[in-house]
Amino acid sequence: MKTAIVIGATGLVGKFLLQNLLVDERYSSVKIFTRKSLGITSPKLSEHIVDFEKLHDWKNEITGDELYSAMGTTIKKAGSKAVQYKIDFSYQYESALAAFQNGVEKYLLVSSAGANENSGNFYLKMKGELDRKVSSLGFKNILIFRPSILAGERNEKRTAEKYSIAAMNILSMIIPPLKKYKPVEAETIAKFMINKANESLTKSQIIFELNQISV
Repeated sequence: MKTAIVIGATGLVGKFLLQNLLVDERYSSVKIFTRKSLGITSPKLSEHIVDFEKLHDWKNEITGDELYSAMGTTIKKAGSKAVQYKIDFSYQYESALAAFQNGVEKYLLVSSAGANENSGNFYLKMKGELDRKVSSLGFKNILIFRPSILAGERNEKRTAEKYSIAAMNILSMIIPPLKKYKPVEAETIAKFMINKANESLTKSQIIFELNQISV
């Protein structure tokens, strides 16, 4: 059986990754690296409370078979582009690099629809840069998932986002070009990622666009 590693287990996709990995019989151990305890008890779970600013103190603990990277924040919550970049890009890339150096073979990243390092949009440019950087690390398998707006119950209220999701669901049905931006349930993404991690892969690097993500 395998050991899975999750970065971003407190996030919308991350919490579903953790829930599903803990009940999946193909995994004997699930390691999470987080800034605060999730308060979850499971014989499979190995919880590491860490400071992402001090990766050098714990990077040797990032060992296992698969690394699921689902960390992210909004610019509103981060307070600035610089802080958002640190969380969405730097922390994830540095964790991926450590995992690769420690012999982890499979890397799975939650990116974004429209990710493009040449984009004029800060968020999409950042996501595109991360996609490219982790793809150069040399993992045996790299799977990148590009969902649009994430739907699901969050810990904090996001009223504007709730209305945006409802609007996009309607618009994507009546305006075909907008289908690629249709909101997707976070749990669907998590289950899809785990399914793909356990398939026999014919390519070392695969990018899954929104219209390919389903269970």
